[in-house]
Amino acid sequence: MRYKLMGKSGLRVSEICLGAMTFGQEWEIGAPKKESFGVMETFAKAGGNFIDTADLYQGTTSEKWVGEFAASDRDHWVLATKYSLSMRPDDPNFCGNHRKHLVQAVEASLERLATDYIDLYWVHAWDFLTPVEEVVRGLDDLVRSGKVLYVGVSDTPAWIVSQAVTLAELRGWSRFVGLQIEYSLIERTPERELLPMARALDLAVTAWGALGGGLLTGKYTGDPKKDKKVDTGRKMAASRRFTERNLTIARTLRKVADESGCKPSQAALAWLRSRPGVIIPVVGARRADQLAESLGCLDLTLSPGQLAALDEVSRIEMGFPMDFLEAAPTRKIHFGDTGDLIDSHRSY
Repeated sequence: MRYKLMGKSGLRVSEICLGAMTFGQEWEIGAPKKESFGVMETFAKAGGNFIDTADLYQGTTSEKWVGEFAASDRDHWVLATKYSLSMRPDDPNFCGNHRKHLVQAVEASLERLATDYIDLYWVHAWDFLTPVEEVVRGLDDLVRSGKVLYVGVSDTPAWIVSQAVTLAELRGWSRFVGLQIEYSLIERTPERELLPMARALDLAVTAWGALGGGLLTGKYTGDPKKDKKVDTGRKMAASRRFTERNLTIARTLRKVADESGCKPSQAALAWLRSRPGVIIPVVGARRADQLAESLGCLDLTLSPGQLAALDEVSRIEMGFPMDFLEAAPTRKIHFGDTGDLIDSHRSY
């Protein structure tokens, strides 16, 4: 395991982040305590130090188990958790990004994690109700108090993240160091705005859904009868993920994996890790052997031809304005005859 800097900070995090959403059995998908601790132990032995959870995961069980596991060497671990989602469905102030919920949530998470501080505190999802200034200043207060060391933002439009980072830097507040988004071979739309923004603002990207909810593990074929036997109960968010396009991507991925003598999941993670910028896959597992298989991606390097094949089959339209600006006629009137003569060190 190697380590990456967490965005515009000096914090060192492992190149794979352990996702703890499955730690507990309150939801339809989850693992009992013994197996969850086995997953965490496997991650620790591989050199991992970065664990991601949230207050709502498994009805708060995930935070409690992560805190219990990390307690013996708390300062070694980079513990990340989140706030924003509803913790009391009948109370409008027990959800959202606002300061009242922020204070409630961080105190509750500190208690469940049995710790005095949270290494990385994420805004879980944008509520479109709370002013950006309130969120950024509220998070800065937590950093100044010592209860939180770094802050990040998840599942939020690029224009809001950009506004928040600019505001923080202008006013000397703690700025986001990380961006958590869904990103995988079957979900590449963040390449339109979110990922270029992350590179420009020096935000480390933690990618959830890296295996497409299981579609990129190789166990799904597109045959309803066969796939029903391996369905884990979530029905794989079939309406969103089980499309002919995504199944074609999965078949190409399997071919690349067979060529490399690896598992499709390892090839999918290797592709993700090859993308530009700081990309840290969030890898979850219900069993230690599942995690060990995923960690095999660390020893895998796909060839340029294999990466190109995966890139081609999963390519998306960038949409306006990128497709317009990259079109040959536009470049001609933009740069004249000099476009191919300009060397740029910038990547967007």
